[in-house]
Parts: sequence; C-alpha cells; structure tokens
Amino acid sequence: MNVLQQVEGEKGVLRWGGLAGVLGGVLFLFVFVFVGAVVGPDPAGPAGPVTRFPEIKAARTLENGLYLVVIALFVIHFLALYRALRGSSIAPALFGSVLAIVGLAVLAAGALPHVATTRLSDLYHAAGATPQDQATVVLLWQANQGIFDALLAAGLVLVPIGLVALGVAMLRAPAFGKGIGVATVALGVIGIGSASAFLLDPLSPVAVVGFLALIVFHLVLGWNVHRLSRAPVGTGSALPADERRLAAADLGPA
Repeated sequence: MNVLQQVEGEKGVLRWGGLAGVLGGVLFLFVFVFVGAVVGPDPAGPAGPVTRFPEIKAARTLENGLYLVVIALFVIHFLALYRALRGSSIAPALFGSVLAIVGLAVLAAGALPHVATTRLSDLYHAAGATPQDQATVVLLWQANQGIFDALLAAGLVLVPIGLVALGVAMLRAPAFGKGIGVATVALGVIGIGSASAFLLDPLSPVAVVGFLALIVFHLVLGWNVHRLSRAPVGTGSALPADERRLAAADLGPA
C-alpha cells in the first residue's frame, strides 16, 4: 500500500508540474499580448520612459506581477521534469534542471522593476523639480534599467543551457522520445543564440525570440508531462524502473 501511495504521489508531481508548465506558457503569451496592446513601446529619447511612466504605471505593475507568477510556475514545471527524467538519465536531468531554475531565479530578481522606477518617476514629476533634478533622475533611470537588463541577460543565458541538457536527458527517456528531445535541444540552441545576440546589443528586441522559445517549450513539455501522469505503470511510465516494478508487484494478484 505504501508503494502505491508513493506512485500516486509521484504521478501527482507530474500532473501538477505539467499543468504549471502549460498555465505558465499560456499566461506568458497573455503578458506578451497585453504589453503589445496596452503598454506599447516607450517613447524615443532618454527621458521618454520616465516621462510616460505615470500613464502606464498600473499596466506595468500588472505586467510585472504576472511575469513573476509565470516564473514561479516554470520552476514547478522544471522540478517535475527532473522527477520524470531522473530515472533514465540523472546527470543531464539534474544539471539541466538546476541551471534552468537558477536562470529563472535570476529572471525573478529582475521581475519587478516598477518597484524602483515608481520612486524615480515620483522624483521626476514632483512639484518644484528643476531641469537639473529631472536630468539626474533620467540618468538614474538609465542606470537602474541597465541593472535589470543585466539580470535579464544572465537569466536568458542560463535557462536555454538548461533546456539543452534536459533535451539530452529526454533522448534516453522512453517516456519522451527522441523527437521531443531533439526539439528541446533545438529550442535551447535558439534561446542561446537569442541570448548571445542580446548580450552583444542590449537594445535589440531579439530577446523576445528567447522568450518565445521558452513559451513553446513549457507548452509542449507541460502537456507531455501531464499526459505521463495519466499513463499506467509500465514501460511508458516516467517513474524509475525500480518503482515501476514495485508498483506492478503491488498491483498484481494477492
């Protein structure tokens, strides 16, 4: 009975982890659409973003809050992926999951820039602020944005490297197959290329490509992991071989 309970617990990890991946991907797509439709691009010029900020403060707050929720959901999904892959290829599964989660942690550290920019905006638009004061705030705004861009770049480098390692682990996992493994490696390579371009030119919008690759990964793998949670215990199960044998023994005739 204890083995059966453990198997059900492991399936619960896959079930909820897969759903977290799918939900995170859908929510991330919504954030992209929301930013494009409501927030839009910042005005040109150094003072453009800080000048416009009061108009879009509520939208930016919602955007950043949803982004942080997405990152949390992705962490849950990566943990479930490690659980699903450790039985067949523990080394790349462990390294890939850790690298991806560390990358997400770095992205989470830069997920709420409005906490800092709100104060700078208040100083810029304060009554009695002189042109010199406003010019200083613009410089501080740019320095602040540079810090958040650095966190974004670091996260965008680490996460796709983790995807490549997870894809290698999937190549040896019967529950996933070579097709999904190759696709995951390809998405990781696309993400690495996007991150490299972003490192060379932080003003380039190419970072969007890396995020889109991450969204596709979580949507596809999230559904696949959730599907594994409904598979009967056997050769197609994502559970390690020893647990499958114990569960099969408990499910057999008394």
